[in-house]
Amino acid sequence: MPSEKQLWGGETAKAVENFPISGETVPVEVVRWLARIKGSAAAVNGELGLLGKGKAKSIERAAAEIAAGKHDAQFPIDVFQTGSGTSTNMNANEVIANLAGGGIHANDHVNYGQSTNDVFPTGMRIGTLLVLETLYPVLDTLASTFRQKAAEFDGIMKSGRTHMQDATPITLGQEWSGYAGMLADNLERIEDALKGVYRLALGGTAVGTGINAAPGFAEAAAAEIAKLTRLPFVSAPNKFTVQGAHDALVQLRARSARWRSRSIKSATTSG
Repeated sequence: MPSEKQLWGGETAKAVENFPISGETVPVEVVRWLARIKGSAAAVNGELGLLGKGKAKSIERAAAEIAAGKHDAQFPIDVFQTGSGTSTNMNANEVIANLAGGGIHANDHVNYGQSTNDVFPTGMRIGTLLVLETLYPVLDTLASTFRQKAAEFDGIMKSGRTHMQDATPITLGQEWSGYAGMLADNLERIEDALKGVYRLALGGTAVGTGINAAPGFAEAAAAEIAKLTRLPFVSAPNKFTVQGAHDALVQLRARSARWRSRSIKSATTSG
């Protein structure tokens, strides 16, 4: 079967030449979510009258194909590139423009009202939360299993342990109820950490001022992404904050790591 023709343009070609570092390309999950962001932005720009309806629909269609994984081979740039991901953002713009056809310009149309500096942080947050969405059922099942075991073991007496020695009596069920409680508490902490991650940078453009983005674009784009993901994404009230720091993701990572550490310890040291 013949390979797909090259759909990227000059900016992508320069990046391939400039960054032959690891041989590892940007993860396809990131690429696919960049495409969804581009499609959402085009839909909003079409509704606001900033793009012709035909152009907007063509960009949405092309972005949907990339999001579906049909053009993964069109993203050859090394994962180690300029810090903000400019090259991959332009790679996405170029591929979408060429797929859309009909005089669609990579920067003037696909990237309209956007910048790498607000697109990439948005993609990072969406991708992180969607990974967590797949994790939650597993965590719920584990917590439920621990609660069931706590009830099952309620009548089994054993010696409690403290300072690496036998201590006062405890039931095995009580011990396992503690493990179940640890999971429940840490799930609450993760949920609390999500509040900041739901705030999206899209619409802040290059430095957070929103220059070259139309009034209402940021809020409408966040609403479009919320509808697409079925998650409560909102436009960040302060784009300088979410573009200048990733504290919300750091906090979420710390909470998740704490849960993982405790759950592994609980599952391997019972008794």
